[in-house]
Amino acid sequence: MITRLRRNGILVLLCMAFAIVGLVSSVSANEKKADDRKQFQSDVSAGPSIDLRMKTIGVIGGVSWVSSLEYYRLMNEMVRDEFGPLYSAKILMYSIEFGEFSKQERLADKGDWRPLRKTMIDAAQRLKRGGADFVVIASNTMNSIGDLIQAKVKIPVLNIADATGKKVKASGIKTVALLGTSFTMENPFYRNRLERYGIKVVTPNKIERDYISKVIFDELCAGKLLKESKEQYIRIIDRLVKEEGVEGVILGCTEIPLLIKQQDVSVPVFDTTAIHVEAAVKHALNRK
Repeated sequence: MITRLRRNGILVLLCMAFAIVGLVSSVSANEKKADDRKQFQSDVSAGPSIDLRMKTIGVIGGVSWVSSLEYYRLMNEMVRDEFGPLYSAKILMYSIEFGEFSKQERLADKGDWRPLRKTMIDAAQRLKRGGADFVVIASNTMNSIGDLIQAKVKIPVLNIADATGKKVKASGIKTVALLGTSFTMENPFYRNRLERYGIKVVTPNKIERDYISKVIFDELCAGKLLKESKEQYIRIIDRLVKEEGVEGVILGCTEIPLLIKQQDVSVPVFDTTAIHVEAAVKHALNRK
């Protein structure tokens, strides 16, 4: 009986000891969480505050969604880098369904722009109704009707070719190669805007243009990044450098920067997606 009582007493003491240890651990953990919360709140309050006058960026995306994803990421990362880890850009995005839109693009290529223009104007109107202060079109090709959208919808459209022209001019480069869709490379809308900044534009030959455009629509817009396509793009750029004397290359399609990076070529690369994003965020923050 005495042995049994001693054994039970020891068990009770052990249980009490474990309970005390658990209680102490729980208290310590709670204190640590409280300290972490205080530190978190201190970090937030100590950081700079965003100017409440920051404009809301309206993005017409979906053409294609692959590059629109980059727009959203880069805009938020730029604001985060400016203000701190918890801050982000004020963005409204209307993503066009690209399957149907690609049919409208083919009609436009044949001369009937009405369905495509209607879709783009509707997208801008939706952004305006949602409270966007200005619009960026997340597509080099579709910036060709940026002025029309601005006139119809009565909301500023930040043109990607202007942003690119300013960036190239600031670099001091005078002659650039322009890569993009066949429409962007062959029509004057992009070239004319760049020439306003004193820039000479060189485009690939017809076979190269067709190949570049095919890769954009068949691969890049579908999120496919193929090694052989990258290699061929680099060959085209290298030829333009050696034979045409280009000093830099404009990646004039918002999907091309997913495939070609600065380290891939010997001349400066102008990533139109990143350039457009930078211009949009600066405009939203009321900075030059």
